[in-house]
Amino acid sequence: MTSDNATILGADCLSDPGVILGYRTGRKIPFEPLRLGDHARIRSHSVIYANTTIGHHLETGHNVVIREENRIGDHFCVWNNTVIDYGCVIGNNVKIHSNCYIAQFTTIEDEVFIAPGVSVANDPHPICALCMRGPTLKKGCRIGVNVTLLPHIIIGQSALVGAGSVVTRDVPPFAVVAGNPARRLRDVNELNCPFDLTQPYVDGQDVKAREHQDMQAEEQLREQIRRQAEAQGRRPGVPGIPGGQRT
Repeated sequence: MTSDNATILGADCLSDPGVILGYRTGRKIPFEPLRLGDHARIRSHSVIYANTTIGHHLETGHNVVIREENRIGDHFCVWNNTVIDYGCVIGNNVKIHSNCYIAQFTTIEDEVFIAPGVSVANDPHPICALCMRGPTLKKGCRIGVNVTLLPHIIIGQSALVGAGSVVTRDVPPFAVVAGNPARRLRDVNELNCPFDLTQPYVDGQDVKAREHQDMQAEEQLREQIRRQAEAQGRRPGVPGIPGGQRT
């Protein structure tokens, strides 16, 4: 359902039963309608507030909440039971998985991936709110499962944060960090695939970015890695998966 005069929908938008669009916040702010771009797909029991703007090709899972005063780009995917609190800026081609909390005033740049169970904090002195601001996630960074990101920090471009980490300070671009508190382990370009299927990062670009840029070059790289592994007596592939790799 949509609240009267509270939602402006683009073309070819589809929402399941139980969806609420244009929900009005209890905060005392000037009213603006929810604006959704073309080709949105919104699954059951999700709620998207008024006073938010979202670009084309939004896709949600179930029970997603997107609060007011958010500015979100195109091709935003957000999965089950995730909350985007108010006042965030989110770029294009961002994917946020299930059971995540994105705190108020967080900035997420283009092509960021956030794995399940990530929690974002925004207040160095809880309840004070005078210096409340979430972290900034720079273009193409990857945040692992169950990571906690503390207020005001910057996660650098294409950085990788390992599962379960608590990030208390800035992460340099292209760094791999992990632990509590998270510490730098290496550069992303130093990572290797344990199954000899590809090179995880090349010049700071991960597999998906390379596929999008030049699929033929990526296939040639995979063939080169396969031959190197076989020459060293290893059989490339993921054990227990027919063909050795997921599609």
